[in-house]
Amino acid sequence: MTDQSALWVFGYGSLLWNPGFTPEEVVVARLGNWHRSFCMSSIHHRGTPETPGLVLALDRAEGAVCTGLALRAPDAERDAVLAMLRERELVSSAYLETWQDLALSDGRVVPALTYVIDPNHAQYVALDLETQARRIAGAVGGRGPNHEYLFNTASHLNEMGVHDPDLDWLVARVAALQTGG
Repeated sequence: MTDQSALWVFGYGSLLWNPGFTPEEVVVARLGNWHRSFCMSSIHHRGTPETPGLVLALDRAEGAVCTGLALRAPDAERDAVLAMLRERELVSSAYLETWQDLALSDGRVVPALTYVIDPNHAQYVALDLETQARRIAGAVGGRGPNHEYLFNTASHLNEMGVHDPDLDWLVARVAALQTGG
C-alpha cells in the first residue's frame, strides 16, 4: 500500500539533475501516454523573450512512455518543496500542474506531481530538430545557457540507460553549431 500523503515528483528534464531539493527516495519510473519533447519556448530560465530557448515538457501522446525519475520529498519538507516547485515550474503558466500515476521500477505505482505542457499556451511550439538545435545553441536565460540544459539532461538520461535518439541528435548538432559547424 502506498502512502498517499507522500510527495512524489516526476523528473524527466532538469529535475533529473537539479531537483532543487534532496529527495528521500529516488526510483526510475515510467509514465504512459506522454513523451518528453522540446516543445516549450523558454523565455525565463533558458532564454529571453527576444531570444527564446527551449526546454523539455511532457506532451500528450497516446501509447508513448516516458522514463524518468520518481523523487520523493522528505515528509517534513513537503510544503516547502511544493512551494519551491510551483515558483520554479509555474513561472509563466505554460506548464500545467497535474498528478499522474507513475510505474516505479520496483513494482509500486505512486501518484506523482507532474508538470506537463499546456498545448494552448503561447509558449507551446512544434519545431523540427534543426530549428530546435539552432535555438538551443544560441539562447541564454536566467539559469544559464540553453545548451547546458540539453547536455545535462541527455547525460543523465544516458547514465540511466535511457536513450533518446532525438536528444542524442540534438547534442551532436548543438555541439557542432557551437564550433561553427
